[in-house]
Amino acid sequence: MYFYENWLLFLLLRKKLTVTFVATFKIPENMFEFSQYLGFLLFLTILTMGFWLMFFLVSFVSYWVGGAAWERFKEKRAKKQ
Repeated sequence: MYFYENWLLFLLLRKKLTVTFVATFKIPENMFEFSQYLGFLLFLTILTMGFWLMFFLVSFVSYWVGGAAWERFKEKRAKKQ
């Protein structure tokens, strides 16, 4: 990026052009309304709850499937004997 800026400056000085920067935006005093802040907090809360629910369900379902498979294995082993 530094090389590009120097190259651009070199071309502008060579052609004797001037560049004027005009600020056309105003920095907002309040970035967000309070309701937007509450909405963001609600979004984070739902996202976090969803993450922990998914974490719980994945661990619970894997435990459930593993237990069912183990019980089925024990039943088949008992049938053979």
